[in-house]
Amino acid sequence: MKVLIVDDSRGMRMMIRRAIRQAGFGNLTFEDAANGQEGLEKYDSFAPDIILSDWNMPVMDGMDFLKAVKRKNAGVRFGFVTSQATLVMKQEAKKAGALFLISKPFTPDNFKDHLDPYLS
Repeated sequence: MKVLIVDDSRGMRMMIRRAIRQAGFGNLTFEDAANGQEGLEKYDSFAPDIILSDWNMPVMDGMDFLKAVKRKNAGVRFGFVTSQATLVMKQEAKKAGALFLISKPFTPDNFKDHLDPYLS
């Protein structure tokens, strides 16, 4: 299975990848992007099974990225990994089609709980 990680911090993208592997998902292929615009380009060429995106990024933020991807493929699996996780944001994300929102800081167990239904 293929996972696209979109976050403006290279270090955070590496931490997410490591946490996913520590959660027991070792047989995945990863690709990453630094913002939503790059994420759209990677989406077209990589065809991920699931997308994990930050909310606040330059060029194109996570919510605009989610909406753009959903226009391409309404069934795409998409979740947020963000430091801002207010109730309003969670509601807005769900309404736009996100499956979940993982708050930073996170643990491998957070990824296990949220990704298991989609990657197992």
